[in-house]
Amino acid sequence: MSTTYPRTKRSISGLLILCSIGISRTLCTERAKIIVSADGTGNYTTIQEALNSIPQNNAQNIIVLIKKGTYHEKIFIQKSFVSLVGEDRDSTLIVYAELRENWAKEHNGSDWGSAVVNIDSQATDITIANLTIHNNYGSLYHTPKHQFAVRGRGTRIRILYCNVIADGADTISLWDRVDGMYYHSNCFFEGWVDYVCPRGWCYITDSRFYGHNLSASIWHDGSYDKDQKFVIRYSWFDGVLGFPLGRHHRDAQIYLLDCVFSRNMADKPIYLPDSPNAREWKWGTRHYFFNCHRVGGDYAWFADNLAEAEGSPSAKSITAAWAFGGKWDPEGTMPAVLPFVARPSPREAAYEIAYNRATLKWVPSRNADLEIVSFGKSNEPEYRRSQKEAVFNPGVLERKTRYYWRVDEMSGSDTLRGPLWHFTTN
Repeated sequence: MSTTYPRTKRSISGLLILCSIGISRTLCTERAKIIVSADGTGNYTTIQEALNSIPQNNAQNIIVLIKKGTYHEKIFIQKSFVSLVGEDRDSTLIVYAELRENWAKEHNGSDWGSAVVNIDSQATDITIANLTIHNNYGSLYHTPKHQFAVRGRGTRIRILYCNVIADGADTISLWDRVDGMYYHSNCFFEGWVDYVCPRGWCYITDSRFYGHNLSASIWHDGSYDKDQKFVIRYSWFDGVLGFPLGRHHRDAQIYLLDCVFSRNMADKPIYLPDSPNAREWKWGTRHYFFNCHRVGGDYAWFADNLAEAEGSPSAKSITAAWAFGGKWDPEGTMPAVLPFVARPSPREAAYEIAYNRATLKWVPSRNADLEIVSFGKSNEPEYRRSQKEAVFNPGVLERKTRYYWRVDEMSGSDTLRGPLWHFTTN
């Protein structure tokens, strides 16, 4: 069982802070409304105190900045439009030991409160970003039984640039089977049986998975509505030798696109388990793949088969907004909460981008005052303009050409240097 948090490799690894030279400088305006710091230098010393201070009827996004440190507390999110954002992904840790069955025995069988981070059924528009959540019960008591890191029944929940880890099963369990819509990007997930197991609609991109079990890594319940789907894109799966990809006890619709599997993955398709609580799939086997590959050789069962899905969607059409059936666009409406510029569009290393209508978009850092855009054919792209907007139109481009771009940001008198991105035109 892992208790060492991964030093994550992510697209912002080259991010630098360049401070202005001089005796005095203008500090950036911190846009987080509430600051939590265990050493007493913030507004609160615990995360729960900060959450309790938010009005019950809150209807506008409130950023709660959590400074570096380890917070040994159980979190209850019962207000809407809340963003919990760590100062540093690997150094802002929420760690708590809780076994599901122990909690249930003490609370009349209820799961509410059995996780490290618990999200109320009435909560919506929650963002958790740039931190680590770990249920470490298994490491302390040597059991891989069910122990949630995140559990809830709310909807429109984003988890961004986070490590979500449990030393047992059901690591991340967002379970509103009727209206649940969940979006996760640039995350690391680790656990045992069914450690990523959403109900309803879920879209995960640019993430890494590590499983310790021989039952399944992913699981889905899409039985309430035939349109419900679980989409995973641009992600990496690894685990112990012989780890299986997935299973589900109820109807589900699972898409995996542009994913890479380690050589440890078993030659075992996503399956219906032989279990008393398993139900026959009334809508049949709905597991769809595109451009997925395994290190050491592919298995026949994850060959491209999007044409068999309802409507025969193309890979290009499968976006986050598509996954949620047009009910939610988590990328197009993503709040600026991270301490760095993120989510480039076109995505890093994209190809076949329309030469005559390319538009650059990104999500600014939360404290940015000005966006500084550099663009060109050199990997040291030339400065183009400074602007307030997080969108740039480069005009008509050359065909079959690679272009590089970068967005630096001004925050007070500091320059936040962004990562270098590139794409190729059609």
